[in-house]
Amino acid sequence: MPALQRDEAQTRARLIDVHHYDIALDLTRGADRFGSHTVIRFTARAAGDTFVEIEPAELHSATLDGRPLDPADLDDNRLPLTGLTPGAHELRLDATMCYSRTGEGMHRFTDPADGESYVYTQLFLDDVQRVFGAFDQPDLKAVFALTVTAPTDWTVLGNGIATQGDPGHWTLAPTPLISTYLVAVAAGRWHCVRTEHAGLPFGIHCRRSLAPHLDADAEEILDLTRRCFDRYHEIFEEPYPFDSYDQAFVPEFNAGAMENPGLVTFRDEFVYRSAVTDTERQTRGMVIAHEMAHMWFGDLVTLQWWDDIWLNESFAEYMGYQVLSEATRFTDTWTDFAVARKGWGYDADQRPSTHPVAPAPDDVPDTASALLNFDGISYAKGASALRQLVAWMGEKDFLAGINDHFARHRFGNAALADFLDSLGRATDRDVHAWAEQWLRTTGVDTLTPEAATGTDTWHIDVHHSGSRPHRLAVGAYDQDLTDPGRLVLRDRFELDIPAEEGRTRRAFPKPAPDLLVLNDGDLTYAKVRFDPASWQTVARSLSGLPDPLTRAVVWNAARDMVRDGALAPTAYLDAARTHLPHETDLAILQGVLSFARTQIADHYLPSPKLSAPVEQGGTPIDRHTALTTLTALSRDILRRTEGPAHGTEAGLRLTAVRAFIDSATTPEGIQDWLDDGSVPGGPHLDPELRWRILGRLATLGAGPLDALRATIDAELARDPGATGREGAARCHAALPDPAAKQAAWDALFITDENAVLSNYLFIATATGFWAPEQHELLRPYVARYFTAAPALAAARGPALAAAAGRQAFPDTFVEDETLRLGEACLAEGRPTPALRRKLVDQLDDLRRALKIRAAADAR
Repeated sequence: MPALQRDEAQTRARLIDVHHYDIALDLTRGADRFGSHTVIRFTARAAGDTFVEIEPAELHSATLDGRPLDPADLDDNRLPLTGLTPGAHELRLDATMCYSRTGEGMHRFTDPADGESYVYTQLFLDDVQRVFGAFDQPDLKAVFALTVTAPTDWTVLGNGIATQGDPGHWTLAPTPLISTYLVAVAAGRWHCVRTEHAGLPFGIHCRRSLAPHLDADAEEILDLTRRCFDRYHEIFEEPYPFDSYDQAFVPEFNAGAMENPGLVTFRDEFVYRSAVTDTERQTRGMVIAHEMAHMWFGDLVTLQWWDDIWLNESFAEYMGYQVLSEATRFTDTWTDFAVARKGWGYDADQRPSTHPVAPAPDDVPDTASALLNFDGISYAKGASALRQLVAWMGEKDFLAGINDHFARHRFGNAALADFLDSLGRATDRDVHAWAEQWLRTTGVDTLTPEAATGTDTWHIDVHHSGSRPHRLAVGAYDQDLTDPGRLVLRDRFELDIPAEEGRTRRAFPKPAPDLLVLNDGDLTYAKVRFDPASWQTVARSLSGLPDPLTRAVVWNAARDMVRDGALAPTAYLDAARTHLPHETDLAILQGVLSFARTQIADHYLPSPKLSAPVEQGGTPIDRHTALTTLTALSRDILRRTEGPAHGTEAGLRLTAVRAFIDSATTPEGIQDWLDDGSVPGGPHLDPELRWRILGRLATLGAGPLDALRATIDAELARDPGATGREGAARCHAALPDPAAKQAAWDALFITDENAVLSNYLFIATATGFWAPEQHELLRPYVARYFTAAPALAAARGPALAAAAGRQAFPDTFVEDETLRLGEACLAEGRPTPALRRKLVDQLDDLRRALKIRAAADAR
C-alpha cells in the first residue's frame, strides 16, 4: 500500500470537496471476507484528475457518474478518476474486502473461550481503504451514513445511534462532518451495559466471555465517564458534538484506545479479569478521559495534515490527566504521569529518531512518516510542553484560547498557526515565540544546581544546558531534627530560566538547606541534577520527602543520571533497596521497580560469568545479584503488608508479589505459591499471577521439560480464553529447549497467510522467546533476526513490523555484535519505515547500555 504524499493530498484537496458517503457493509460472508459497497458524493472545483483509495480482495465494479470504470485500473490500491468536470459527481464502488488479524482495518477475532466472533474497525491513520473506498486524508471531511448486514444475533455499534430494522439489518445515524480515519463499526454478540447521561445514550460493551468482569466494574467506568463528561462541559464552551457515547472494549487492539466519535474503542485488557492496583485503575480512568478529550481535540477540530498530530495527542494527554485529577477520586494523576509517561518522552527525545513536537510540514512528507511520530514526543513531551505553557500563560487564558479555537474551526480542520492565533487572541504573551522555542525544537534541556554559602547568605546557581525558557519551582528541604529520616519543606520558590544557556542565581538568608529539588512539582520538561550535598540527602532520606510528586521528580532525575552515565546503576539499586520498602505511592513503586528490573538488571548489568567473581555489595555486580536484591526488596514489602490488605496496601502487596515473581532466580518460593494457589498472607493466585509464575518457571527451566509443558497445557485448559492462549504461547516460547525455541521462531516469522499469528499472539510469543538466562541457546537466532524481521515487516504491514522491531528484537544481547548486525540491516536489509524506526531506537538504546556497562567497568 503506497503512502499518501502530502503534496498529493494538497492537490486533491484543492480539486475536490467531499460531501457524503453511503456505505453498506455485509458481515455475513464468512470468516475471511466481507462485502463493502460505497457511494461517494463529491464536487470538483475545476476540471482535472484524481484517485480514490481502496484495498480489496476483489473490486467487482466501479462507476463514476454512471460511467463504468475498469477495475483492472486499480493499481497499488488507487483507482484513477480521470476527466473530472467542474460540479457534482457520484462514485460507486462494490468490493469484497479481507478481514485483518493484525488490528488494522476490519479486525476479526474468534474468542477461544466460547467460539463467539467479533469484528471492529481501526481505520487510523490510513487504513480506511481496507474497509471501504475513500478519499483518505484528514482534511476531506464528510458525512458518513452506514448500513450493516450482520448475523441476526449480533449487535452493531457505530459512530451514531444504531437501529435494527429487519433482523440482522442495522442503520447507523449519519455523522456530522468527520474525517475518514474516524469512522467506526463494531459488531458481534456484545455484552452491553447501557445508561443515559445529559440526555444522551451512554453504553459500555465487551465480548460475552468478559461480561462478569465488565459488570463488576461497570459503575466505576460509567461514573468516571459521567464525571469527565461533565467536567469537559464546564471548561469547554462547545458542547459534546455527537449523538451518543459508547465505549467498546475490543479484543487484540493495538493501541490503548481510539477516539472514534461516538464509539471509542479500547483494548479489552482494561476489563480486568484479575486483581489490579489502584494506579492501574487510574490509568484506565486516564485513558477514558484522554479519549473523551479527543471528541473536541481531533474529532470536532481535526488536524489539516499529519504534521500536527500533537494537536490531537498532546492535548488529549494533557487534558486526560488534568480532568481526571479535577473530576474524580484520582487526584494524584500527575505523579503517575511523571513516573509512567515522562520517561517515555525523555527517552524518545534523546534518540536519533527524535523530532519536534510540531514538526515542519516538509518533515512529514507522507502517511508512512506520519505514523512514526506517534511516540513519546507527540504524547508525553507534548503534554509536558502544554503543562509548561499553562504555568507560563495561566490556565484562564489557556482555556480561553482553546475555546476560541473550537468556535473558529468546529467541524473543520486547523493547523498549528490557527491554534497559535487563537491563543494569541487570549493573552498578551508572545505565544508564537514560545512555540518556536518549545514546539519546533528537539532534545532535552538539563538543569544543574550549584549551591554555595557566603557570609550572610547562601545562593543557588542553576546552570542551563539547552535552548528553551523554563518556569519552574525549586524546593528547599531540611532534615527533620526529631526524625532524621524525614524531610521538611522549608521553602518552594518560582524560578524563570531564560532560553539562553548560562546560569541563573537566587540568594537567600543562611543556612543552606539539606536538599534542593529543581522542578519541584514537575511543571517543566527538563532533566534535573543535584548538587553533591543534595544527592547525599537523597541517598539517605528520599523516602522521607512528604509529597509523592516531589519523590517522582527525584526518582526521574536518578533514572536520567543512570542513563546518562552520571550515576552508577548499582547506586540506583541501592536507593531502591533503601527507600522502596517505605514507599506509599503505587505509581512510584511500580515505576521504580520496572526500571530496576527491565533496564538495570536486564540491560545495564552483565550476566554472571564464571571466570569473573561477583563482588557483593559493591561494583561491579551482575544481573543475578541485582535480581537477588529485587527479590529481597519485594520480600520486605510483603512483610510490611502482611495481614488484611485493602486499597493502597493491597496494591503495594500485589506489586511486590509481581516483582518477586519476575525477579526470581530459582523456582523455590514461586513454585510453592503455584502449588498452593496463593501467596502466604495473600493474595490468592488469579489467572494473571498464575501465568506470570508459569512464565518465570518456564524461563528458569524449573523441572523436566515434559512436566513443564504438561503444566502449561493444564493451565490453558483451566483458562481457555484469549488471555490464556497468549499466556500459553509466552510460556512455551520461554522454555529453555531447542525444539521449543525453533517452534516459537517458526511461529513468529512464518508469512504463510493460513498460519500467521495474530498481533497479540505474535507479541506473546516474542515476549517469551528472548531471555537473558538462555543466551547460549538463543545466540544463533540473533543474526537470523536481522534477516527474518525485514521479510516479516514487508509481508505483514506496519503493526506487525512495529511488534517485530520492539518485542521480537534481541535486546537482551547487549553486545557489539548485535549492534554491528543491526547497523548492517539498516544499511542493506531494506526494512520498512515502521521497522526501520524501531530498529533505530533499539540500536540507540543498545549503544547506551554498552556505554553504561563500560562506565561501570571503568569504575
